[in-house]
Amino acid sequence: MDKHIFTVLVEHKPGVLQRIASLFARRKFNIESITVGSTDNQGIARMTIVSCGDEHVLEQVTKQMNKLPNVIRVTDLDKDMGVIRELCIIKVNAPTEEKKSQVIRYAEVFRGNVVDVSPKSMSVEVVGDAKKIDALISLMRPIGIKEIARTGVTAIARG
Repeated sequence: MDKHIFTVLVEHKPGVLQRIASLFARRKFNIESITVGSTDNQGIARMTIVSCGDEHVLEQVTKQMNKLPNVIRVTDLDKDMGVIRELCIIKVNAPTEEKKSQVIRYAEVFRGNVVDVSPKSMSVEVVGDAKKIDALISLMRPIGIKEIARTGVTAIARG
């Protein structure tokens, strides 16, 4: 099963997300991640949907999405032809100066930023592909992860 990244331009109206999610559910495909945000056009939103599945069936899903009301354009983005990013915020246990220093060093290596510090914890944000984020999470796990928030993938075609 191949992983596909769909970018979908839609009218920014209530119910559009539900119709698209239902289409995937009817085809028995799980949506691994979905992000939705405004575009430079106030009435249009961009959805980025990541799903795994058979090439033929996902082609049918693309065609069916294009037929939905409020859908403007669907693109199955080639991973090599897109800029693909995810944001992750990791809150870790850091009650000592030694732990805080270790968290800061890891954040720097991954070009992350410390975005919150309290007496007992720190939060780090990192942006990148899923492998980069997974690697940082693996390093932070022994320190003691308290909470993780990931946005899911957002993407745009190159050029």
